[in-house]
Amino acid sequence: MHVEIWSDIACPWCYVGKRRFEAALAAYEHRDEVTVTWRSFELDPQAPPERTGDYATHLARKYGMSREEAVAMHDRMTETAARDGLDFRFDIARAGNTFDAHRIVHLAAAHGAQAAMQERIMRAYLGEGELISDHATLARLAVEVGLPGDEARAVLESDRYAAEVRADERTAAGLGINAVPFFVADRAIGASGAHPPEQLLELLRQARAASPPATVAAAGETCAADGSGP
Repeated sequence: MHVEIWSDIACPWCYVGKRRFEAALAAYEHRDEVTVTWRSFELDPQAPPERTGDYATHLARKYGMSREEAVAMHDRMTETAARDGLDFRFDIARAGNTFDAHRIVHLAAAHGAQAAMQERIMRAYLGEGELISDHATLARLAVEVGLPGDEARAVLESDRYAAEVRADERTAAGLGINAVPFFVADRAIGASGAHPPEQLLELLRQARAASPPATVAAAGETCAADGSGP
């Protein structure tokens, strides 16, 4: 079985969804038969390398709320993430463009380290205050997961893997994906949102049973493609 997961590093729900999918996969009876591919999705392709102002201020502007309401939203998201073993630090997060980070994830896939790279960049962005549009930062994170530093730097200095990122995004558009995370099993059945592990486990079981094409649990928490997530 081939599971494709469309996500963006700038999406908190994508990181929560990653953890929940990992729990579902660990409980799946045929997990050794599952191949997972992370697909690129940009919530805000026009984002600058780094946004001015803090994360809560940006969220308040995006949704037309007060900064206090934005902080409260972040607090709720942080509590949710903590229940899944994640430490979110919106107070130090530095929002910016994620295109080059996606290119590095594609490089990692060529080295058999895609999941590790996806994990490392998400943790750097959502938990460590790293600017993941910065090339030096991305190269350092790549080395941390075992990628050759020279190759990572060469990728970032070129347009290598840009076509692959764009191809993922075109495929997402063709499948009608406009919010992430989005899980697709064998291009036959999908689930939109960071659903609980038991629902993602059901996705895997239905895919194996060759159920008719359908969307499972389509109302889960996502980040929509109109800017960064909560």
